[in-house]
Amino acid sequence: MPRFLAVYTMKPEDVASFRNLPKAEQDAIDAVGIAAWAEWLESNAAFILEPGGMVGKTTRVTRDGVAGAVNTICGYLVVEANSADDAARLFEDHPHITVFPGDGVDIMPLVT
Repeated sequence: MPRFLAVYTMKPEDVASFRNLPKAEQDAIDAVGIAAWAEWLESNAAFILEPGGMVGKTTRVTRDGVAGAVNTICGYLVVEANSADDAARLFEDHPHITVFPGDGVDIMPLVT
């Protein structure tokens, strides 16, 4: 069965807005989101090949050297599905976009 990389995205300004909320409000969102995320992982466990994780600040390496960079990638995981559409459907109700201020989930086939 084909494998797909799912990349969680979040705009830097949305992260900043979330971090500007009162701590109690952030904690309340986190509590709901973390529980929903665990439930999503459990209900989709049959499709998850690599649970991945969240990522931090980006360092970019180019021909010109190494420097800090900004992008919208904030996490990833690897799923297995019959098609990219099937893989995408797994994420339609994902807490990253329904609870947290996530921008989206990009789905791309892993090419061997």
